[in-house]
Amino acid sequence: MAGKVAAPGTAVLLVTANVGSLFDDPENLQKNWLREFYQALGSFYFLHESLKNIYQFDFKAKKYRKVAGKEIYSDTLESTPMLEKEKFPQDYFPECKWSRKGFIRTRWCIADCAFDLVNIHLFHDASNLVAWETSPSVYSGIRHKALGYVLDRIIDQRFEKVSYFVFGDFNFRLDSKSVVETLCTKATMQTVRAADTNEVVKLIFRESDNDRKVMLQLEKKLFDYFNQEVFRDNNGTALLEFDKELSVFKDRLYELDISFPPSYPYSEDARQGEQYMNTRCPAWCDRILMSLSAKELVLRSESEEKVVTYDHIGPNVCMGDHKPVFLAFRIMPGAGKPHAHVHKCCVVQ
Repeated sequence: MAGKVAAPGTAVLLVTANVGSLFDDPENLQKNWLREFYQALGSFYFLHESLKNIYQFDFKAKKYRKVAGKEIYSDTLESTPMLEKEKFPQDYFPECKWSRKGFIRTRWCIADCAFDLVNIHLFHDASNLVAWETSPSVYSGIRHKALGYVLDRIIDQRFEKVSYFVFGDFNFRLDSKSVVETLCTKATMQTVRAADTNEVVKLIFRESDNDRKVMLQLEKKLFDYFNQEVFRDNNGTALLEFDKELSVFKDRLYELDISFPPSYPYSEDARQGEQYMNTRCPAWCDRILMSLSAKELVLRSESEEKVVTYDHIGPNVCMGDHKPVFLAFRIMPGAGKPHAHVHKCCVVQ
């Protein structure tokens, strides 16, 4: 726009998007998904062509290499020296015989500032009934263990410590027992057991009056609450008090305030972009977190004007069962200078 001065600093956009469900119905879902994604990005680049003097860390050689042109890695990611990729140990989640859960880390130096980008995928809740039994749930404990493993891994003694961003599908869930107790305060509970095993297979919560109206039905893969608006009203902020899983890491990780509705589980019907599926309790599974030093890097960019945005993509459009979440900010010139001794490795070797 004529007369408008470009904002200072290097623009950074981090996006986390669980795209697995797009491949279940590519004909109807991918076109809408890509349209919304392109609108959010403006142009789709891993690194915008206008950026100069960008360096990526070689984890094998332990030095930075200047990024130039286009590089394509067609071999297995595990053999690529420009990233670290690990799956979680099998005993972390023995219920799952085969899992893609784990993390990928890359390290970059932009505007004389070094930082890690860590993409992560943590374990899901295998059963709503099991998640409801205790507070916090057994699955929450598994995710805490896995996330702690990642954080310890990326700050171990093998490489210099830098700021880092951790983003992806954390599968964080609301505290199920507390949520159900709050949503069904005046309800009575009916337990349904399997005839052959006596195992609990369903919980039915009914209003005490009002003709015993069913408020919530809970099964292993069913969370059917009669009023979905509670998860959408004011972006579901009334339920944020039950979003507790990150509190364990409050001394290690920071997150900007959430002002968007739960990112999962949305309907995969292309005509129902705002509707949640009745499979799980809606939750903020998809997040972008950062180290405390990265927090200073991000918030420093707000000193001149508000240029930090933490939001979701495609609020009214079907994007699959997860809504992508993004964090946009600018790295101010010289942001890494106060820690120049940490970023000396950004010099090409």
